[in-house]
Amino acid sequence: MGGGDKCLLEFGGQTLLDWILARISPQVRTTILNANGDPARFAGFGLTVVPDMVEESLGPLLGILSGLTWVAENVPDAQWVVTVPGDTPFPPGDLVDRFMRTAAGPGVEVVCAVSGGRTYPPCSLWKVDLAGELRDAVLRDRILKIDEWTETRRTEWVEFETGAVDPFFNVNSPEDLRRAEAFAKELLG
Repeated sequence: MGGGDKCLLEFGGQTLLDWILARISPQVRTTILNANGDPARFAGFGLTVVPDMVEESLGPLLGILSGLTWVAENVPDAQWVVTVPGDTPFPPGDLVDRFMRTAAGPGVEVVCAVSGGRTYPPCSLWKVDLAGELRDAVLRDRILKIDEWTETRRTEWVEFETGAVDPFFNVNSPEDLRRAEAFAKELLG
């Protein structure tokens, strides 16, 4: 996409981040953004910006770890963290509710999304007390793929319907951005 923050790309008169926040913020108590670099570029969103714990680029699992760690340190009564990638503008309006119902099962530690026969492990619900074990896995053992780590945990999967728009569609190219624009028009009627 030419570098920069994908979540700040615009379509339908809003940034990807605006689209995500409109759907996720009503479902959660606290919203944070994992991003490196100058947090001032996100000042207009009113979010706490949490950088990765280490400067080495280790991928999205490090971002999840950084978020879990921040929540464990700053929201002591939180038991779960939901993650949504910054390039996924149409997460379901019942995402957290359905994840939490599944998380109520015995011993569940992670809940991940499935749609249209595809898994979406970056869009997940994580037990906050996994932060220490995840820290060891990422920083010591160099486990960097989300599904490689979730395979070692008690992970459940929640199937979401794919209607006119896959709720986990992500923007990875200029063509995807054009598709997002079309999907936005369809969703807004």
